[in-house]
Amino acid sequence: MLLRVLREFLAPYRRWLAAIVAFQLLSTGAMLYLPALNADIIDEGVAAGDTGAIVRLGVLMLGVTAVQMLCSIAAVWFSARTAMAFGRDLRAALFGKVGSFSAYEMGRFGAPSLITRTTNDVQQVQMLALMTCTMAVAVPIMMVGAVVMAMRQDLQLSWLLAVVIPALFLAVGVVVSRMVPHFRLVQTRLDKVNQVLREQVQGIRVVRAFVREPHEAARFRRANDDLTDVSLKAGRWMATFFPLMMIIVNVASVGVIWFGGHRVDAGLMEVGPLTAFLSYLMLVMMSVMMGTFMLMMVPRAAVCADRISEVLDTEPSVVLAVDGVTSAPVRGELELVGVDFTYPGAERPVLHDINLRATGGQTVAVIGSTGAGKSTLVNLVPRLFDATGGRVLVDGVDVRDWDTDALGGRIGLVPQRAFLFSGTIRSNLLHGRPDATDDELWHALEVAQARDFVAALEEGLDATVAQGGTNFSGGQRQRLAIARALVRRPEIYLFDDSFSALDLATDARLRAALRPETRDACVLIVAQRVSTIRDADLILVLDDGRVVGRGTHHSLLADNPTYQEIVASQLTAEEAA
Repeated sequence: MLLRVLREFLAPYRRWLAAIVAFQLLSTGAMLYLPALNADIIDEGVAAGDTGAIVRLGVLMLGVTAVQMLCSIAAVWFSARTAMAFGRDLRAALFGKVGSFSAYEMGRFGAPSLITRTTNDVQQVQMLALMTCTMAVAVPIMMVGAVVMAMRQDLQLSWLLAVVIPALFLAVGVVVSRMVPHFRLVQTRLDKVNQVLREQVQGIRVVRAFVREPHEAARFRRANDDLTDVSLKAGRWMATFFPLMMIIVNVASVGVIWFGGHRVDAGLMEVGPLTAFLSYLMLVMMSVMMGTFMLMMVPRAAVCADRISEVLDTEPSVVLAVDGVTSAPVRGELELVGVDFTYPGAERPVLHDINLRATGGQTVAVIGSTGAGKSTLVNLVPRLFDATGGRVLVDGVDVRDWDTDALGGRIGLVPQRAFLFSGTIRSNLLHGRPDATDDELWHALEVAQARDFVAALEEGLDATVAQGGTNFSGGQRQRLAIARALVRRPEIYLFDDSFSALDLATDARLRAALRPETRDACVLIVAQRVSTIRDADLILVLDDGRVVGRGTHHSLLADNPTYQEIVASQLTAEEAA
């Protein structure tokens, strides 16, 4: 998976990669030439007492060093640009993929894991890409070149290389094979830490209300300790790399000096070639150490690439229509025909054989006990899920055949959990319709019974909204979410238990103000309170995913036991009548 990710997302930067290879080749070639020049200075200049040769060869060395330095700078510059562009493209691909996920895929991966994959995992692979450009290209050139140049200096002494290089690779292979499982666990444990931390931050009010700070601190400590333990195990293996490399390097250096010294003493070798051979041996060791440093990153990057590929390879359960329908002659009509829905892996359907037809100007309400499938039914209309059986039609067209933007433009959804984005009240309302005027925004706030508290804020529409709208109460968030849907002026309104946080008086005023605004639209309301839906044109009673009642408030109250139970639990007989 790692090679596939690198190959796919580095492909657009082939020219930059070619430039990196060219500059690394020149830089490494210059580096390999320097020990040979140093040997010539020793033999032709120092040993012969020729100052002119020393100056001439010294100037040449300075020139070669300048070329090597400039090429290294250029290679690093191109490498940094390539790696950063690679990371940008990979993050964008992940973000786009996650944006196409349905609620099922979001629940399958979980928000903490998706955040980790988009940030930390991409960073690990991006760092490997940078190291690949700056080191991996130079490593094989340096290693092969150093071995060849060392053999040119003295072939008889080169048997040391045949011993040292396999020993280095064997040591690297053993350590890396032990590190891979630990790095895989590191990413999993990091997900767990993110999950616990995210839950504690979002649920801080509940934690404090129930005085569960010690319990939550213990949860975080366990997750943190688990991450620390596996990180330490991986770190211990990583820590053995450099001492192991240095032992082999130092033993090899002693061997070169020992055996080379005997050859110099016997007149079989000059001092200059011995010095150059030792330098080339160091370059071989340096290339192996550079490769080792990269190999230390490969296991973790490989795990991260697997996790990234898992997201990129996941096909959304909600498949967008190609060349979808953008217009339809019918306006504001919603129809469900024999709709079934079963969550993946579930033993039985959540919804079974749901039939419903609502036209413009009609209000349909859905009521039932918790878990009856009310919210699932609403989520099928904007395609947060796709029905596993039957059809959901908007304006006579199956929602699976609609163009996504065209379908979204006809629907105004107020979800069960009113969510506001960080920014301002104005920016949140403009999510409904970006070109809405201030007068339209204030009108929507007035209908949603939110004008008073927004006008009381010093900055009005430009008042700050914290992430998730946490600086507003639950009822204020619900009213702002309703105003956002009203700004859109859709043909179909979907209210998924959107009045639950409102007191009865505000609920009544809001519903009264909504009637003229939604007179020509189709309105589908999911509610728990009978008082919210008793004036609806049609009420569907759900029980265990099936429609067990259909009619008006008074007709259901007369002959539907399930509805009677719901009413009896909320209203007195006098209030129900």
